[in-house]
Amino acid sequence: MTDARPAPRLQQVVVTVSLLVCVVGSMIGVGVFGGTRIADAAGGALAADATLVAPASPAFSIWTVIYLGLAGYTVFQWLPARARDDRQRRLRLPVAATMLLNAAWILVVQAGALWWSVVVIAVLLVLLARTFLILVRTPPSGVLERVLVDGTLGLYLGWVCVATVANVAAALAAAGFDGGAVAADWWAVAILAVVAAIGVALAVRGHGRIAVAAAIAWGLVWVAVARSQGAPASAPAAASAVAAAVVVLGAAVVLRVRAVRAVTRSAA
Repeated sequence: MTDARPAPRLQQVVVTVSLLVCVVGSMIGVGVFGGTRIADAAGGALAADATLVAPASPAFSIWTVIYLGLAGYTVFQWLPARARDDRQRRLRLPVAATMLLNAAWILVVQAGALWWSVVVIAVLLVLLARTFLILVRTPPSGVLERVLVDGTLGLYLGWVCVATVANVAAALAAAGFDGGAVAADWWAVAILAVVAAIGVALAVRGHGRIAVAAAIAWGLVWVAVARSQGAPASAPAAASAVAAAVVVLGAAVVLRVRAVRAVTRSAA
């Protein structure tokens, strides 16, 4: 039976415009259009050597994959077969909002307003969590959607989990927080343990979605690289980051295998 409902053109246009804003914002963030590179903005507070939980610079190459995925998603949601799809109706506006917030975060950091950047990235994280719940509760239409939509938004959420922690740590460091009676190394260990716990919780809620875990592990591995090969060096932070990456990926793989086996048994 053909769906007689009108296609949500306004939603589709909003997603497309939001992508363009996001791309322009990312170009400003890498120094195009006269912008300052994020690593150099806000007095270098977000540079790889700013805190013990800051990832090394190559970690940020994941944005290329995420942006390409978001571009693919934007095209995908225009497909006639997906225009009236309930899943896409639920996803479009939250995803569009995340792209606008992404651009807003870059502009706020460029302005040197670190604490406002924490607010923006926190809202971004909440919206990505919202999209994650939509993905978990509604099945994809096929392999293309599973890879392009679920995969992209999973990477997006996983990376922003790591970025949020790094952002908060950068704002605290810039404000003069030195850890008080607790050594900086052990603050880093505690923070990385929290990231691992978040990663495991997302793996449980998402039945082992690999994209989310892979992005979190990617960020953690580059934290380990930064702390073992650059300054400030920290063996405890490096070891904890590697351990956290293994725990998050391991949990996702185990849960994914269990989920696949459960589906196989139910279909038999």
